Amino acid sequence: MNLSALREKLVAVARSNPPGDKVPYSFEKRVMANLASLPRVDEWAWWGRALWRAAAVCAGVTLLLSAWCFIALPGHAAADSAVNLEDTVFSSVNGADLTW
Repeated sequence: MNLSALREKLVAVARSNPPGDKVPYSFEKRVMANLASLPRVDEWAWWGRALWRAAAVCAGVTLLLSAWCFIALPGHAAADSAVNLEDTVFSSVNGADLTW
């Protein structure tokens, strides 16, 4: 909320309408004081809350996927994947001519 623009609009409306007998003394000053005393919105707090919630969700997803990977892999798959990794790493060296 832009308080200065709101203040200017309120002052313009107040100047266009003369005060009546029913308006209490210094009513406009009390209204303006209440507007100035409103708490400011902290945008960084909103970002901080959103990022902490996202971090919690990411941690939960990571834990679920980790548990799923450990449960889904049978016991002998670790040895097979080690052999597959070794074959993949040394595939360029196994068939290559080593004379440089």
